Amino acid sequence: MRKKIVAGNWKMNKTYSEAVPLMYEIKDLLFKSSKSESVIKIIAPPYLYIHDFHETSKGLKNLFIGAQNCAYEESGAYTGEISASMIKSVGANYIIIGHSERRSYYKETHEDLKKKTDITLKHGLTPIFCIGETKEKRESNEHFNVVEAQITDSLFHLSAEEFKKIVLAYEPVWAIGTGLTASSAQAQEMHHFIRSLIEKKYGSGVSSDISILYGGSCNEKNAAELFACPDVDGGLIGGAALKAKEFVEIIHSFPK
Repeated sequence: MRKKIVAGNWKMNKTYSEAVPLMYEIKDLLFKSSKSESVIKIIAPPYLYIHDFHETSKGLKNLFIGAQNCAYEESGAYTGEISASMIKSVGANYIIIGHSERRSYYKETHEDLKKKTDITLKHGLTPIFCIGETKEKRESNEHFNVVEAQITDSLFHLSAEEFKKIVLAYEPVWAIGTGLTASSAQAQEMHHFIRSLIEKKYGSGVSSDISILYGGSCNEKNAAELFACPDVDGGLIGGAALKAKEFVEIIHSFPK
């Protein structure tokens, strides 16, 4: 069954003394409203804060903590890396895999992300797997090919049961942190295309159960229109996730 999901990716922002009050403010605002109880709410802070945020999140229905990345190795001499098992041990339930910043800045390949997905699933964590095209690829009308390759090369080795455990996040790279947003028509077109790919591979039972989020300058002003699209199941939120009121407004933006 498709879930409504809003995930906040804090990226490399907020010192500990800034992060803790923000987390409490988000939790307090959610406590005051029952409108969002059925929505899966995820906050992905820097690694350092995961354990404390997990403790803080207790007592609020469907509020979970995630990580922004993980290593594709189990353990060993990999200085500076954080394994999926370590992430799970401090209370996280989700890991963002393949964010465009990881693909671009750190040159993560389809094979790297395949390994990260496998190890995330192995440890009982849910991957939020990011896909999306650059401005150049969209303008050259290659956006569907790019997204298809990202999914096919990194995910289509999974069994149907494994694939059903994944959350997908479509994030047009040209709309991340730029203030630009895909129109609701563009978002729906791509989300429908993604769901159709999954149906061809795994059947309608799997494709109809997969949650596909939109990421890319999604905010409290455009979330309602985006979330009203039939194949958009929520959002992967960047900048707006660092503002408690705006983030909670986004969570409240699903059609009734």
